[in-house]
This record gives sequence, C-alpha cells and structure tokens, in this order.
Amino acid sequence: MQTILQTALDLTEGDRALQIAAEAVRGGTDWIEAGTPLVKSEGMNIIRTLRKTFPDKHIVADLKTSDTGGLEVEMAAKAGADVVCILASADDAVIRDALRGAALYGVELMADMMNVKNPAARAKELAEMGVQIVNAHVGIDQQMEGKNPLDLLEEIGKLGVKVAAAGGLTAETAAEAAAAGADIVIVGASIVKAADAEKAAREVRNAIDSPKVVKKVTESLDAQIRKLLEEVTAPNVTDAMYRKGSMTGLSVIHSPKKMIGKAVTVQTFGGDWSKPVQAIDVCKEGEVLVISNDQRCDIAPWGELATHSACIKGLSGIIIDGAVRDWDDIIEMDIPVYAKSVQPNAGEPKGFGEINAEISCCGQSVKPGDWIIGDKSGVVVIPKERAYEIARRAVEVHHTEIRIRAEIEKGGTLGSLQQLLRWEKH
Repeated sequence: MQTILQTALDLTEGDRALQIAAEAVRGGTDWIEAGTPLVKSEGMNIIRTLRKTFPDKHIVADLKTSDTGGLEVEMAAKAGADVVCILASADDAVIRDALRGAALYGVELMADMMNVKNPAARAKELAEMGVQIVNAHVGIDQQMEGKNPLDLLEEIGKLGVKVAAAGGLTAETAAEAAAAGADIVIVGASIVKAADAEKAAREVRNAIDSPKVVKKVTESLDAQIRKLLEEVTAPNVTDAMYRKGSMTGLSVIHSPKKMIGKAVTVQTFGGDWSKPVQAIDVCKEGEVLVISNDQRCDIAPWGELATHSACIKGLSGIIIDGAVRDWDDIIEMDIPVYAKSVQPNAGEPKGFGEINAEISCCGQSVKPGDWIIGDKSGVVVIPKERAYEIARRAVEVHHTEIRIRAEIEKGGTLGSLQQLLRWEKH
C-alpha cells in the first residue's frame, strides 16, 4: 500500500490554511489535517470548509481530545472529518467513549502518543482497544530540544493497526519514516512554511514513494547549533526568545559577515587593555570575544593591532561594551567588531580584570560559552543551556517569514495575513 502523506495545517488563519492546503494537494498530499492551533482559532467551521473545498480528500481533525471523547468525535465527524485525533495519554474511559462515537459516525480514531511515558505498552493497549491509527508524534516543543519521531516509531514497533509518524519531518526524514514502516507520514512546517508548498509537498511525496535511508554522520552539538544559526538572523533569534537577548547601545558596527560563536568573556576597567589582549590567546577559532569596559566610553581597551591579532587567530568577532579606536583600519578587516563608541584614547595595560567570568555587557548577562549571533541588525546572546532549542526555534521563525514573504508577493498584505485586528487585546 502506498504511504499516505498527511499535511498538518498548524496555523491560526483559515484563509491562509486553505491556500496552503490547495498547494499541498496539487503536490500530492492525500490527507489534510486541521491542526490544533487552526481548530482552536477557527473552530469546527474550518473542518466544514475543508470538507467542502476538498471533497475527495481525507480530512483530519487534530483535536487532541483528553475528555468528552464521544462528544468531540461527534462534533468533528458531523463537521466532515474522516479522522479525529485523541491524546493517547487520555484515560481509557475517554478512549472507549471516543471509539463508540467513531463507530457511530463512521470515522477513524488516531491516538497521539505525544508525552506518553511507556509508548510501546500504551500503543499495544490502544490497538487492542480498537484504535485504528497510532501516531508516533513528537511535539513541537520537544522537537526544539532534539527529540525525534523516528526513535518513537522504532520504540512502538509493529501493532497490527495503521501507524503514523509526525514531528518536524522533512522530505528526507519522512522517507526514513516510510522505510521504517509508517503507514502515514505527517508533515507540517516543511510544507506549510515553504514559499512553494506545492513543490515542497511533491518533494515529500517523491521521497516517501521511493524511500531510502541514508546513513548520517553524527555532528557534534556545537556543530549542529552553528549550522542552525547560520540559517537565521539576529532578529529571528530574538523572536525565538520572545524578544529577549538583544544587546543595546552598540552604535558602532563593522559587520562584513555574520558573527556566530561561543563567548569568551573579559572584564576590564578604565580602558585597561591587558586582559582583552590576553584573552585572544585563550580564544579558540570561531569564538567571539565579549569585553566589558565597565560602561566607560571615554577610553578604548581595544584597537587595530588587537583586531588584527584576533582576525589572524580566527575569531568570529569582537564586542566591546565601551570604546574602540583605530576605526579607519578596523573597517578594512574581514572580522565583525561592535562597540558603543569610537575614541582615540587608549588605556594602560595594568592587568586589572578577569577572563571567562560572567559579565554584564550592553544590557545582557554573558557567561563563558554562551552563544552569540550578530549581523547588521545587532547582537543577541543565547544562553548556552538552551542554545540548541533556541536555534531550532529561530529556524522555525525564519521559515514562517519565508512563507509570509511569498504570500505578500502574491498580493497579500502583512496586516491582512496576520489578521492583526482579530488578535488585538480587548
């Protein structure tokens, strides 16, 4: 049997969802899912609209039901759904009632395994109870922390019922899921956030129709974080952090290329340039030197020779909470430098201060090993303990912008696409 491609419309705007669904269907999508955000935003009317618009396609209502199983199945079924999603972690009484409703109204029940403590055991129980589809689903927030639906799919194994896989799947990983035995692959962002959803869906369709598993070389976590950050901008990262992490006051910017790297921190005082220069020897290639000059901008702890030395060492960039000098020479170099001001006066190398201690720099706390991203928009600090998660979230922000940009080019406006009036606080 051909693997089913299900496109998850995890948006909040009905008009946009319908347009993307039409593109996805042209690309080979079999089942159309009204994702949980869409159902919460638009209610059962979006199910009715999808049924009317795509009469020959399976419509999936991702309600993530946890109570009143029969009632919610009835609502979705009467609106036109063919499949209704319920949480696998729901009480057995809820599952049984949902199954009774599904039998009465002729729809299938899909149990979502997200957050289940013992997936293999619970999947077996659900299959024995009569659930028609078990979904090896890793939720969006879990994906951001590196959890993988392919691992969950393997853990669940063969059940004798249809098995779906969902959670950040791309054309490549969807093919791996199909090769691992998934009857249904559920793809959201890779299609929904693509500038051309039809093309993206076709790529997934082709991949799962001829699935190949490619042995991957495992990258270090640092390499994965850097690769993700190379795809995004500093504003993408602040959006992913709910508008946090941005340094302030950096009005002197030389940004010949994007700056990405782990922080080596320096605390100095009154333009003392001894510790900042010593820190170059501490840095590894690709790291970012972050210097606090105790907010003084009348005397510079950094200049052209230090910049030249950092450039030769292979640093990704330098940030100075204070002044920099020799600016005419620095802007000729291929290394990003950010500062608060330009000041010809230099301090004395007295050796005050400390290297690789937690510092305050331009309004942000910076710890050694925190990730830094900088471009012409400015600099953002990413706490090291959340770096992978935030980088993944920033990529999702970037992909969302790609799709919105494409819709603007087709005649939409930013205000209408975002439905700003609808979401204003009252």
